[in-house]
Amino acid sequence: MKKIALIVLIFVAAVAAKAQDYNTGIGIRLGPFSGVTLKHFLGEGKAVEGILNTRYHGFSIHGLIEFEKPLGDVSGLSWYFGFGGHIGFYDRYNFPDHYAYHEDIVTIGADGILGIEYTFEEIPLNLSIDWKPQIDLIGYGEFWGDGFALSARYIF
Repeated sequence: MKKIALIVLIFVAAVAAKAQDYNTGIGIRLGPFSGVTLKHFLGEGKAVEGILNTRYHGFSIHGLIEFEKPLGDVSGLSWYFGFGGHIGFYDRYNFPDHYAYHEDIVTIGADGILGIEYTFEEIPLNLSIDWKPQIDLIGYGEFWGDGFALSARYIF
């Protein structure tokens, strides 16, 4: 009986997933800041995204609120924009212009994001390409405009 209930539950979830865009996706983010991404929709056209990246022998954690709109008449294609913040932990010795000394540094700052994404109907896959600039308000005090990335997420 438990196996039948599980099969029915999986079937209902699959049908519901086909009837709408995805609710949650988890995957990889590839770019100058590479890492993992988790995106979850809160409602129609509104999502939160968490990103964990690595760069310069350190890592950063980002939280974003995103607003998504359909792009043209193509099913599954949309564009999005949003904003949020980050906290980063780095070894400053490895920053390109600071090779003379070693220092651990913590950064806190603001992020923006602008991108497009496509969600496949046939397979549980979402692809996105975006630009996520960020500015460190505390710590390194740098603007990072090279936050272009390609993300691939398994959706459920």
